Order: sequence, then structure tokens, then C-alpha cells
Amino acid sequence: MGGFGASSRKGEGHAGDVVAVVDDLLAAAVAHGASDVHFEPTRTELIVRFRMDGVLTTVERLPGAIAENVISRLKVLGGLLTYRNDIPQEGRIEVRPGAAGPVTDQRLAVFPTIHGQRAAVRLFYDQTALNDLEQLGFSPHVLSALTRIAASPQGVLLLTGPAGSGKSTTLAAMLRYIAHHFPGKSIVSLEDPVERAIDGVTQVQISPHGQMTFPVALRSLLRQDPEVLMIGEIRDAETARIAVQAGLTGHLLMSTMHSGSPPAALLRLLEMGIEPYQVTSSVAAVLNQRLVRRLCDRCKRPGEDSRPHSPAGCEKCFQTGFRGRVLIAEMVELDGALRKAVLSRADQDELEGILRSRGHMSIRRDGQRLVLEGLTTGEELRHVCGPQED
Repeated sequence: MGGFGASSRKGEGHAGDVVAVVDDLLAAAVAHGASDVHFEPTRTELIVRFRMDGVLTTVERLPGAIAENVISRLKVLGGLLTYRNDIPQEGRIEVRPGAAGPVTDQRLAVFPTIHGQRAAVRLFYDQTALNDLEQLGFSPHVLSALTRIAASPQGVLLLTGPAGSGKSTTLAAMLRYIAHHFPGKSIVSLEDPVERAIDGVTQVQISPHGQMTFPVALRSLLRQDPEVLMIGEIRDAETARIAVQAGLTGHLLMSTMHSGSPPAALLRLLEMGIEPYQVTSSVAAVLNQRLVRRLCDRCKRPGEDSRPHSPAGCEKCFQTGFRGRVLIAEMVELDGALRKAVLSRADQDELEGILRSRGHMSIRRDGQRLVLEGLTTGEELRHVCGPQED
């Protein structure tokens, strides 16, 4: 890519040059709205890549001679041990007031490889436009279901989808909605880590290496008289059991789970040892969501004869044809047919068959709505959802 000011200095190895190279790259990442910056060592060079709208793009190739100095500079910024090159390390790069604009936090992770240390910087932005549930882009059907669940006194709402699909943003918006529309409710969240402060919510940070794990914290919090609980992720059987029990005993509990579809999430609970009757009695709904790239408003080509729009590429979108992302989602609320199937331990094909038979709005069909509206493309939808047809 080049053009960041790093290219003109990258052949030199002076400390001042390396400081400027790192500063330029991080500033450019912010300017382009990158979510992550990867510094990947090879035998001869250090490849720098930005993740923009979920896609990694190579932006710079630095000579191997300065690779170690670049990583050392990042470690200094992140408060890591510069003399330890043989262990993984994690830290935070301080955001200087006014220097990073919309960036609220920068997290650094360093990992040793056979060609040197690999570093990744994750950037967190102040996204006030995504604070409210109504602003996220859900279809009217899904939005109505979410607001109905937010008003419920008990039950479990599970969010599924891969990493980077916006689940944390949706959960934060749900908590804000509840805090605003139902003032006086006791709302507590357990997060690893706390990514954004939410007024009206007691937020607890769970350390991955500490003694206060999700199960320990959740078990204790149930004695604190909460009404709404949010767990960052259900990762193990013990957390799942406590979460389900909370949903059965007068708590509204929301959490995420890594699974590809709503039926898969229900079956994963069964695989974790949760009894079918507990699943059907506690789980109110499963929300499955993804993010697809949005066509660049400046350069997208209108389709002819009712054909979809297509990407072109311009300076604004970094010649990709896309700028920003848009949400697609499907919501499955447990009804009599689904509960009966879960109780009989039906497999995933049977559960999906029940959904198809009642005209369920799948995540792919929700995405096709956006293709028709000229917001994304069929190719992007296939890339995110896979090639299979419903």
C-alpha cells in the first residue's frame, strides 16, 4: 500500500525512525477505521496488515532488519517486557488525549514465532451511533422480538455467531435499552474484558487468569438480588448450568455462545449436559447474527434490469468497493414444536426442518433483503453465510 510515511523511512533502523514508523502505521489504521493491525514476521520481512470491515489487507512490508525494533517499540507502548521474546504477552497501549480521535482503547498481544515475534493491536472506537438497539439495523421482526424479551422478567437469550459478528455490541445495546425503559431494575454484567461503560449497569471484569472465573462470579452474583444478568460468553458446562438455573429462577439472562445457527446452540447446551426440559423451560430465544460489508455509497454501480448493485472501488473505500458493515440476523423463539423436538433430543436437521416448514426468516434471507436494497452483494452474502442454500 504505502503512502503512510513509513515507506520512506523503512530501510533505516534508527530508534527515531522506528518510533515514527509505528506511530504512522497506528495513525493510518485509525484513519482507515481498521479494527486490528497485524505485524507478521516472515524470513525476510515484517508484513503489516489492517483488518478493515472484517477483511485483512496488506498495507506495508517492512525489512526484516527492523522487525525486532518495531515489535520492541510496540512492547514499550504496551508496557510489556522488552527482554522477554519467548513468551506470549498482552498489554494496553495508552490512548493519548486528542491523539487517536475516536479510539477509546488499544490492546496489544505479542506471540513468539519461528521468524520472530508476531504482534496484533486491536483498536476500540467510540461508536455512539451503535449505542441504541434501534440503530443496529435489525429487521422489524427481530427488533420487536428483542424488545419483547427485554421486558420479560425471566428467561435466557443466547446470541450466536463467529468472533467479530457484533454480538457484544448487541448485548450492550440490550442492556442500555433495559436500563432506559425499565429504570430501577438491578442489572449486572460479567465481561472479559469490559469494553464499554454502560450507565445504569454494574459491570464486573473477569480476569482470564484470576480466581474469579465466570462460574464463581455468576454463582455469587445470584445472591446479590439481580434482575438482569449478562455474561460475556458461555464457555463451559459449569457456566451453562448456572446460566440455565438463573433463567429458571426469576432472572433475565443474556449471553453469547459460539455456534453456527440457533439449532446448533440448543444442541450445544444438551452436549454440555443440560437436561432437555431445562433447555426448553429456560431458553426464550436464540439470536444468530453476522456482519456483511456495505457497498461504498460513493462508487457502487447500480444494477441494470433489476440486477443487484456491484462494487467499483474509489479512494474513499480504499479501492475495495465496500465501506462499513451492516447487520444481518435471524431470531428463533422457542415455541411448542421446537420445545417438543428438543425434549425428544431431535438432531440439527430435524430442528432446521421445523424452522423451514413454518417459513422461518433465515439469516441468509435477511441478507437477501439487503442485496435487493443495494446495501451489499450476493457474493459478499455467500462469503459470510457459506454457499449452501436454504
